[in-house]
Amino acid sequence: MPREIKRSVCPYDCPDTCGLLVEVEDGNAVRVSGDPEHPYTRGFLCPKMLHYEKTVHSPRRLTTPLLRSGAKGSGEFRPVSWNEAISTIAERWREIIARHGAEAILPYSYAGTMGLVQRNSGHPFFHRLGASRLDRTICSPAKDAGWKGVMGDTPACHPDEVAKSDLVILWGINAAATSIHFLRMVHEAKKKGATVWLIDTYETPTAASADKVFLVRPGSDGALALGLMHVLARDGMVDREFIAARVQGFAELQKEVLPDFPPERASELTGLPGAVIEAMARGYGAARAPFIRLGSGLSRYGNGAMTVRTIACLPALVGVYGREGGGCFPGTSTGSAFAIREVLREDFMEKPTRIVNMNRLGHALNELADPPVMGLYVYHSNPAAITPDQNAVLAGLAREELFTVVHERFLTDTARFADIVLPATSSLEQSDLYRAYGTYCIQRAAAAIPPVGESRSNWEVFALLASAMGFDEPFFRQSADDLIDRLLALPAPLREGTDLSPFSEGKAAELTLPPDACRRFQTPSGRIEILNPREEEQLPRWLPPHGEGDPQPLRLMTAPTIFALNASFYEQDELRDKQRGMLLLMNPADAGGKGIADGERVVAWNGFGEAVFFASVTPKVPAGVVVAEGVWWLEFAPGARSVNALTSQRLTDQGGGSTFYDNRVDVRREE
Repeated sequence: MPREIKRSVCPYDCPDTCGLLVEVEDGNAVRVSGDPEHPYTRGFLCPKMLHYEKTVHSPRRLTTPLLRSGAKGSGEFRPVSWNEAISTIAERWREIIARHGAEAILPYSYAGTMGLVQRNSGHPFFHRLGASRLDRTICSPAKDAGWKGVMGDTPACHPDEVAKSDLVILWGINAAATSIHFLRMVHEAKKKGATVWLIDTYETPTAASADKVFLVRPGSDGALALGLMHVLARDGMVDREFIAARVQGFAELQKEVLPDFPPERASELTGLPGAVIEAMARGYGAARAPFIRLGSGLSRYGNGAMTVRTIACLPALVGVYGREGGGCFPGTSTGSAFAIREVLREDFMEKPTRIVNMNRLGHALNELADPPVMGLYVYHSNPAAITPDQNAVLAGLAREELFTVVHERFLTDTARFADIVLPATSSLEQSDLYRAYGTYCIQRAAAAIPPVGESRSNWEVFALLASAMGFDEPFFRQSADDLIDRLLALPAPLREGTDLSPFSEGKAAELTLPPDACRRFQTPSGRIEILNPREEEQLPRWLPPHGEGDPQPLRLMTAPTIFALNASFYEQDELRDKQRGMLLLMNPADAGGKGIADGERVVAWNGFGEAVFFASVTPKVPAGVVVAEGVWWLEFAPGARSVNALTSQRLTDQGGGSTFYDNRVDVRREE
């Protein structure tokens, strides 16, 4: 058959939501490339997606439902039919509901696919079932809370605005790994003469794009922001006219908070010399249009929301919010582009059910009562790898009385503990609707190839389960495309004025913001709210991170890698090989003090557990910090555990977020 080219979308948890061109031959995806007609990603793909066809057609793909035949965690299964799998699930769930109530069943999902229909297709089913609800807060809810505390619902400017900046600050973002298309525009700004700063906890690959790199102690970014604002206010570098007209609470901040953060105090907290903080403040205050690109990692501490809230105040002091090329970009909020309530269907709940925070899955599986969790349904997620406190999660998954169903493409760490495993489609085998969170692009994608083996999409499986459980609502009998058609037919404020004609060709469309959208501050006061009377802490302040109280000497950074995305892409041998194994990056002074040589097997440990790594001794990591990039599958880890054996179930100050970056460890040579 002749080779066809079909359009699709990258489904992974990345802000860019790249457009794809998929070359299809005889029903197989044989090549994947970037779509040059995508308005933002413009044909360029990251290393992870360059060979997505190897993921889609991996020999590791699950192609039939499986029933456990060995011990939990052993990965021993036998094939069964879809009919047997679905009827077994329904029977076991009815038994659980009869004995413990429906809240004893817990769904667990997150961002294995970002399409609006497939990602959220479990919500209406579990609402109708009366199951416990999952608080899906593992990524960056503290960042959202911090931004809203100052800016409310004010939309971020278009990310391409950075090309007009004269000072770009990449704050807490390894853009080379997590936002490469934004980094392309940073390079455009550099060509026009802009200076680029990187503020981070170690020298990430993004440092190669920066003119200056400022390494701060983990969790101290808020102290740096307060120190910078102290100097700006002290030296008269604030925009008094803008503040008087557009800002609420600067006088209170200047009087009550900033006096406590002279450069000397900020230096003690951040590790940066006071003279460097002074110079940074002068550079920021003198810039015509400074642009802060705010990452998510700095929000994954006990003080994460307050940190973001504090940094968000900086552009207000110099009056660059709404100025061309200036401001702060935390990401885009495109939720109002579609009537998502039509997918979630909260109206299917007879009454509100209990909410379980996904970061505390270990606690939920082992300690939750009234009722205990007796049924777990996991889809597009791998909690055994990606959830904090891995030892607690694995102990919970090993409970013999816990009935676990996993809908997956691969036999992941979590799937090995399942009673039933259902084979899932990839994004190329299903219809969906996408919206970005780092751009303003939206796109519809149809299936490019038939399902691999007997795999089925989330939407299809929940329709089967709804039928098996006797749910007669017509909602569960429609197709994914039916629901997408309905979402596109319903009006939505953010789509007003947008040309949707590209949708008919499977292309991306870019939402059109009103010209003054970033200049109208959508807060209750209509101003930037440095003082927010609705917050428990009405002014930004310094909060120490959780890890300050931990006894171990080294701060652990659980960082992204260029060659994986959380626990995704480890099925590709080439991408694993490029990571050179599960590494722990250490400063030469720390390694030497412990007699550790480069390449040796080492054990990182704390009160939560321990994990084996290969030491990578490098000056790119400051003394007192160790870095573990990527979330390795246990199958490929050098020991019995991976990095989340070292992370805590503690939550952020607001939003119930994860604190992956807020842990300490010690390290020893493996005996």
